[in-house]
Amino acid sequence: MKNITPAFDQIFIPAKALVVYNSLAENRVYVEAYDIDENGKPINAHPLSVKETIGLAEVLNGCSEVNNDFLINQGLLPEKILHVNSKIGFAIWYTSQQKINLLFKEDLAIPSGETSVPAMIWKATKNSLSVYATKETNRPTEATKLYYAPFFNIHENGNVCMGTVNIEIDKSCCLEDFIHAWEDYFFSSYFAHLIGSYSPTKGNIVQLWKGLAGTNKHFPIEVLIKNGQQLTDILQ
Repeated sequence: MKNITPAFDQIFIPAKALVVYNSLAENRVYVEAYDIDENGKPINAHPLSVKETIGLAEVLNGCSEVNNDFLINQGLLPEKILHVNSKIGFAIWYTSQQKINLLFKEDLAIPSGETSVPAMIWKATKNSLSVYATKETNRPTEATKLYYAPFFNIHENGNVCMGTVNIEIDKSCCLEDFIHAWEDYFFSSYFAHLIGSYSPTKGNIVQLWKGLAGTNKHFPIEVLIKNGQQLTDILQ
């Protein structure tokens, strides 16, 4: 026989019912509360009390779905942050041209190692990441033109295929940790193949990275291709 006792902890019984009335004459709301008897019937109708209101607020604030800590910055807003929408749950930031350790699958015959990458614009939610390249050396503006990110594993719309990478970002993750986590996920995964029929760079992308990987060369921004968007197009 199967022990189903633990399942009883997930049983909920009705305890209170609320009815919200809207005034037809003016913009006012009245809330009436009902206690629920042992038979599940509403009894003892009364105006919602202050104590009941406080209790309801505590329950709602405790729900993970309305947790207000997600994407809240710990101190001053980092310079690299361009846009944060904590209501929908995404952030947009940029990184300047930099040298970073890149990992390539052996099939590509590209040596892994510290390599120059272009300035990038990142957009991430808790579960997804999109990346773009930019030619600008200053902080991007809404009019900044976007280019295809010159990497493998990226769809034409900028969405990154993370493959088997296990994404673990907490619902209460602060903004700084959120950004650091996504950059680490992206650059710590192995670049393996192109996705779709489009080319993210002018010329052969494999030869491009073979000529850059493990060298002191700067990334040649002239190989970047416009994707037809500006930064303002990804703010939603």
